[in-house]
Amino acid sequence: MHPSAIENAFALFLRVVAAYCLLFGILYWVRLIGLYDGSLWRFDLMPIHWQVAAVTLSVFFPFAAIGLWMLSSWGPVIWFICAVTEIVMYAGFPELFGSRPLIIVSHIVVALIYAAFRIVLHLKRRRAAH
Repeated sequence: MHPSAIENAFALFLRVVAAYCLLFGILYWVRLIGLYDGSLWRFDLMPIHWQVAAVTLSVFFPFAAIGLWMLSSWGPVIWFICAVTEIVMYAGFPELFGSRPLIIVSHIVVALIYAAFRIVLHLKRRRAAH
């Protein structure tokens, strides 16, 4: 049985999110290894809260990208951990991490689109079972 158009769209959506996760992971690695000359863009110069966040997200974002690209069930879970981490960083502690409303909004939009896809796919499977 061939995947439906909605299943193909969902797979494409997950792979687009995977590409963004890989990009975010690379950006955190750039920060960790000091390729960028900005302030606090080198691990040994970062305050401890940035060190913990950068190390965690530099590992989790690439794992999320792999899981999302392979359409594995654990990919969205790892992405969710990354998204919640960044939302807490930028919305909960702006005095430590700065304010990044675009990142917060983008994570919420991705979560809403993901939920919409899951609901539509669930309803489709439920109708097919009857």
